Amino acid sequence: MATPQIKIGILNLMHDKVDTQKRFENVFAHAECPVKLTFLYPQTHYRDRPVPELVQAISRPLDLARLNEFDGFIITGAPIEQIDFSAVTYIDEIHQLIDRLVKLNIPQLYICWGAMAAANYLYGIEKHRLAEKLFGVFPNHIVNHGPLLAGLPDGFLAPHARYAELDHQQIIDHPDLILEATTIDDNLFSFRAPKYQQSFLFAHLEYGREALLKEYRREKNAYPDREYAKPLNYFLDPIHMRGPQFKWQPAQHIYFDNWLQTVANDMQNKQLVKE
Repeated sequence: MATPQIKIGILNLMHDKVDTQKRFENVFAHAECPVKLTFLYPQTHYRDRPVPELVQAISRPLDLARLNEFDGFIITGAPIEQIDFSAVTYIDEIHQLIDRLVKLNIPQLYICWGAMAAANYLYGIEKHRLAEKLFGVFPNHIVNHGPLLAGLPDGFLAPHARYAELDHQQIIDHPDLILEATTIDDNLFSFRAPKYQQSFLFAHLEYGREALLKEYRREKNAYPDREYAKPLNYFLDPIHMRGPQFKWQPAQHIYFDNWLQTVANDMQNKQLVKE
């Protein structure tokens, strides 16, 4: 019997949309089961301007009426974590999307800003700015084992790149949330809401080898007069920023394979209910 194809929708909110799509394609390329990725964009982001041709060429507009096409759904990060949620032009569309995913009981993976926005909307978890950007490759401590961390050793490495953080105590105190892992310095790696099949990932595990370097260059090129911290624990030669290392690749494979397995399990359970 052929393995059923797993259909994953990805709302791509990142600035480097082509690179982001390639990263997710690489992440799922080695999956044991066939995976179809569909990339989408929020329509209200382009309410007062034309949708760029590139965006139209590589993705399709988010259509809430078609979400039942997907077996799992990902909302990516976005370089807007320093902006209040209320100031994000497409935040209402994000909220409508989340409501629909919950209603359809589709497994959800929220990444970085996507995780901040979803946790704030669903559970009232507050966001605050960090004193300085968390930027580099750091070991992570497992607080509570869960399905997506299965096979990861304590101290596993992951890339972090963000200017904001969520309130840890609110997460710990919420009855529907389970804190899974943090960095050694107690910054978030992940938590989950098992009742609603929701996973909140704060590290950019989808990043490839060059991604942190590209992020540094993007910020530096945008504001050349500003000083930006270089990503830590990343280069073979940190002084000259040479030799970026892909030290989180093992964690990347394990984490996304585990998430895909939870989606596959959900598909099987729904099929059994139908039968």
